[in-house]
Amino acid sequence: MSSKSKPLTKSELAAYEAKRDLAAELLQSVREMKAGHVRVVTSPVIEARKKTGLSQSQFAALIGVSVRTLQGWEQGRKQPSGTVRTLLAIASTNPQAVLAVAGR
Repeated sequence: MSSKSKPLTKSELAAYEAKRDLAAELLQSVREMKAGHVRVVTSPVIEARKKTGLSQSQFAALIGVSVRTLQGWEQGRKQPSGTVRTLLAIASTNPQAVLAVAGR
Protein backbone atom coordinates (compact mmCIF):
# COMPACT_ATOMS: atom_id res chain seq x y z
CA MET A 1 0.00 0.00 0.00
CA SER A 2 1.47 3.37 -0.91
CA SER A 3 1.66 6.18 1.62
CA LYS A 4 -0.80 8.24 -0.47
CA SER A 5 -3.63 5.68 -0.46
CA LYS A 6 -6.41 5.81 2.08
CA PRO A 7 -6.05 3.64 5.18
CA LEU A 8 -8.09 0.46 5.20
CA THR A 9 -11.28 0.43 7.20
CA LYS A 10 -11.51 -2.04 10.07
CA SER A 11 -13.57 -4.45 7.97
CA GLU A 12 -11.19 -4.15 4.98
CA LEU A 13 -8.20 -4.77 7.25
CA ALA A 14 -9.91 -7.78 8.83
CA ALA A 15 -10.68 -9.22 5.37
CA TYR A 16 -7.06 -8.65 4.27
CA GLU A 17 -5.66 -10.29 7.42
CA ALA A 18 -8.05 -13.25 7.10
CA LYS A 19 -6.59 -14.07 3.67
CA ARG A 20 -2.96 -14.00 4.85
CA ASP A 21 -0.97 -17.11 5.70
CA LEU A 22 1.66 -15.69 8.05
CA ALA A 23 3.46 -19.02 8.44
CA ALA A 24 3.85 -19.33 4.67
CA GLU A 25 5.01 -15.70 4.40
CA LEU A 26 7.61 -16.25 7.13
CA LEU A 27 8.81 -19.49 5.54
CA GLN A 28 9.14 -17.73 2.18
CA SER A 29 11.16 -14.95 3.80
CA VAL A 30 13.52 -17.47 5.39
CA ARG A 31 13.97 -19.23 2.02
CA GLU A 32 14.77 -15.90 0.34
CA MET A 33 17.33 -15.04 3.02
CA LYS A 34 19.00 -18.43 2.71
CA ALA A 35 19.13 -18.03 -1.07
CA GLY A 36 20.81 -14.63 -0.65
CA HIS A 37 17.83 -12.66 -1.92
CA VAL A 38 17.98 -10.11 0.84
CA ARG A 39 17.21 -6.44 0.34
CA VAL A 40 19.00 -4.05 2.61
CA VAL A 41 16.80 -1.07 3.28
CA THR A 42 18.63 2.19 3.72
CA SER A 43 17.83 5.84 3.46
CA PRO A 44 19.72 9.05 2.75
CA VAL A 45 19.15 9.99 6.40
CA ILE A 46 20.88 6.82 7.66
CA GLU A 47 23.72 7.29 5.19
CA ALA A 48 24.29 10.92 6.22
CA ARG A 49 24.29 10.02 9.92
CA LYS A 50 26.64 7.07 9.46
CA LYS A 51 29.09 9.19 7.46
CA THR A 52 29.38 11.53 10.46
CA GLY A 53 30.03 8.55 12.73
CA LEU A 54 27.43 9.74 15.20
CA SER A 55 24.78 7.77 17.07
CA GLN A 56 21.12 8.56 16.53
CA SER A 57 20.97 10.64 19.71
CA GLN A 58 24.15 12.55 18.84
CA PHE A 59 23.05 13.23 15.26
CA ALA A 60 19.55 14.27 16.35
CA ALA A 61 21.05 16.76 18.81
CA LEU A 62 23.42 18.04 16.12
CA ILE A 63 20.61 18.84 13.68
CA GLY A 64 18.18 19.99 16.36
CA VAL A 65 15.48 17.31 16.24
CA SER A 66 14.27 14.65 18.63
CA VAL A 67 15.59 11.10 18.37
CA ARG A 68 12.04 9.99 17.62
CA THR A 69 11.83 12.36 14.64
CA LEU A 70 15.18 11.11 13.34
CA GLN A 71 14.02 7.50 13.71
CA GLY A 72 10.86 8.30 11.77
CA TRP A 73 12.98 9.69 8.93
CA GLU A 74 15.36 6.74 9.00
CA GLN A 75 12.50 4.25 8.90
CA GLY A 76 10.74 6.10 6.09
CA ARG A 77 7.63 6.87 8.14
CA LYS A 78 8.21 10.61 7.83
CA GLN A 79 10.10 12.87 5.45
CA PRO A 80 12.38 15.72 6.54
CA SER A 81 11.65 19.29 5.43
CA GLY A 82 13.52 20.93 2.57
CA THR A 83 15.92 22.69 4.94
CA VAL A 84 16.80 19.47 6.72
CA ARG A 85 17.18 17.65 3.38
CA THR A 86 19.79 20.26 2.42
CA LEU A 87 21.63 19.78 5.71
CA LEU A 88 21.51 16.00 5.23
CA ALA A 89 22.95 16.37 1.72
CA ILE A 90 25.82 18.43 3.13
CA ALA A 91 26.36 15.88 5.92
CA SER A 92 26.41 13.09 3.36
CA THR A 93 28.85 14.74 0.94
CA ASN A 94 31.04 16.51 3.51
CA PRO A 95 30.51 15.06 7.00
CA GLN A 96 33.62 16.81 8.32
CA ALA A 97 32.09 20.22 7.51
CA VAL A 98 29.00 19.44 9.58
CA LEU A 99 31.11 18.10 12.43
CA ALA A 100 33.39 21.16 12.29
CA VAL A 101 30.43 23.53 12.53
CA ALA A 102 29.16 21.54 15.49
CA GLY A 103 32.55 21.83 17.17
CA ARG A 104 33.36 18.13 17.11
